[in-house]
Amino acid sequence: MSVLLSIVLPVFLLVGAGYLAVWRGLFADSAVDGLMSYTQKFAIPCLLFTGIATLDLGAELDLWLLAAYFGSAIACFLLGVFGARLLFGRPWPDSIAIGLTGMFANTVLLGLPVTERAFGTEALGPNYAIIAFNAGFCYLVGITSMEIFRAETRGVALARTVASAMFHNSLMIGIMLGFVVNLSGLPIPAVAQDALDLMIRSALPAALFGLGGVLYRYKPEGDVGAIAMLCVLTLCVHPAITWAIGTYAGLSTGQMRSAVLTAAMAPGINTYIFADMYGVARRVVASTVLISTALTVFTASVWLLILP
Repeated sequence: MSVLLSIVLPVFLLVGAGYLAVWRGLFADSAVDGLMSYTQKFAIPCLLFTGIATLDLGAELDLWLLAAYFGSAIACFLLGVFGARLLFGRPWPDSIAIGLTGMFANTVLLGLPVTERAFGTEALGPNYAIIAFNAGFCYLVGITSMEIFRAETRGVALARTVASAMFHNSLMIGIMLGFVVNLSGLPIPAVAQDALDLMIRSALPAALFGLGGVLYRYKPEGDVGAIAMLCVLTLCVHPAITWAIGTYAGLSTGQMRSAVLTAAMAPGINTYIFADMYGVARRVVASTVLISTALTVFTASVWLLILP
């Protein structure tokens, strides 16, 4: 277990460093917004662009890989929605935000660095295949469900709302441009790739430090039962169902590692942004992001022990 912690712990030490720096006033809270804006609007989109542009689509875009991961995500969304509704009596809009939190793992800020440290850069192909669809898929499910239950938009207006949320997202833009370059075969000039590589090297360390600063804002409070349910869904149920589907489908060792480990990550800040945008379940979602991120140090180590 100590060896596994040595793989996982450095990632979360960076998150903890950001948390401690903001808590002790060594890094201004206002500077966190600038750091996260840099990473999420520029550095990480460059990382995703390069990852998708150089991805071997024929080898990595496996339907069973996507079915294992996203089938599990849908199961956790439904369990979260109906668990919040039936067990804790939350209104439908709250339940949908809670369900989205159960399915929306932090595939980029946590999934990529943990997988890279555990299995090496060459193992990230299946991660990029999952990331390519993750944000769009989760936004599609969450926004469509929320708008239907709120009964405020229908038809063309609903499609416009979903499309606007997805195509104004910098991460999605980086992914889409990566697909354009990959499918068209357009070469990236060496000098441009060198510039991209410089920015990419700063992406994950800066984002992890900034994530810690963001998490400092979210004090643990809210419905303890709903928070506990979400922690179990995100850290245990999501990877377990992914494992079961992947085993049935006969995924390769590399695919299984990436899919299960990514599913085992805590939910990302995007889940709180979604809850805040609709003004629902904010305390539950924020507390879940904070607590489950801390717990991932231990649960991810267990999943690394289980994985081949």
